[in-house]
Amino acid sequence: MSQRVVITGMGCVTPVGNNIADFWKSLSAGKVGIGNITKFDTEDCKVKIAAEVKDFDPALYMDFNEARKLDLYSQYALASAAQAVADSGIEGKVDPDRFGVYFGSGKGGINTFVGETNKLAERGPSRVSANFIPMTIINIAAGLIAIKYKAGGVNMAVITACATGANCIGEAYLAIKAGRADAIIAGGSEAAINKLALAGFQNMMALTQRSDPKCASIPFDKRRDGFVMGEGGGALIVEDYEHAKKRGARIYAEIVGYGNTCDAHHVTAPMPGGSGAARALKIAAAELKDTDSVYINAHGTSTPFNDKTETAAVRLAFGDRADKIPMSSTKSMTGHMLGAAGAVEAIVSVMALHTGVLPPTAGYAEKDPECDLDYIPNKARKANVTFAMSSTFGFGGHNCVLAFRKI
Repeated sequence: MSQRVVITGMGCVTPVGNNIADFWKSLSAGKVGIGNITKFDTEDCKVKIAAEVKDFDPALYMDFNEARKLDLYSQYALASAAQAVADSGIEGKVDPDRFGVYFGSGKGGINTFVGETNKLAERGPSRVSANFIPMTIINIAAGLIAIKYKAGGVNMAVITACATGANCIGEAYLAIKAGRADAIIAGGSEAAINKLALAGFQNMMALTQRSDPKCASIPFDKRRDGFVMGEGGGALIVEDYEHAKKRGARIYAEIVGYGNTCDAHHVTAPMPGGSGAARALKIAAAELKDTDSVYINAHGTSTPFNDKTETAAVRLAFGDRADKIPMSSTKSMTGHMLGAAGAVEAIVSVMALHTGVLPPTAGYAEKDPECDLDYIPNKARKANVTFAMSSTFGFGGHNCVLAFRKI
């Protein structure tokens, strides 16, 4: 018999708040975390804005010597994991051999990669850091989290571009359902706002070149013309229900579905018509009841093709019911957090169930006939939803949808 799986702790570092309380307050108020890039000089760049994390203090989570040997993406990972572990109260209350970590990133230590490449070119091989390799590899965040919490069970870094964080949660869910672990720290992190990554996305015409932060990331709006790069981390404690109940843990929500498909169509473009995404939605919604009230946290990147394709996918998956499902894209406020997006947006879905507040799609002004669903424009909405879904789609055609039930 498969196990029930629940969420018992959460933590985040985001462009609109560096903990769950501040993050949720910002989203509920429609606060936009996008602004001019401060990390490097953008004079020769067409794109000038991003959603940067503000006022992050690694000293809250690690000492100076540890922090200086870690890429920023690993620092975000450790910080969000530390918050989730503390929130759950699980430390010391789980068998270390049954405690796992599934944590990934889309780009890993790309800031370190850029810095050390420049050092190599300017000063030669002898000046490249001895920590270069462990600072850049994508699995190191999962390893670091496991080391910190003595989590000797299942451990994996899922890498599926923008779907990374969500797939880590989904795979953790499957592992616990199968009885392979009692609890898993799951999520994703990203710190890729540098000139190299920005130039790559810019030159493939993926990013908006708008200069006004309030109308830059505008998912489902007719004016949308590209996404805004974001950064940060998100972590959730995914736990066996009976294990959580036995130790008296607070339970935020139950995970009841995980859809994982591939378009098998194109390197970057979604399948026209959204059939691959629709299949992931249907798989995740297998436990959906006619009596459930539903919220969807959309992938909603603010790119012309993605948003209309995602709208079509929701219609294909839910038929006439689609018109009655409120959905929003919080990327309108956080920007696109890449490998961290799926984890942070899973947190949004869980918080919507937990608080009865549905965050808005900020900056929405002009309706697109090809995007004709209820996108909760501009203002949060109170609603006692019982079923929430989070959709994330990654380059390579990866489709991931998570489903949660109020408990």
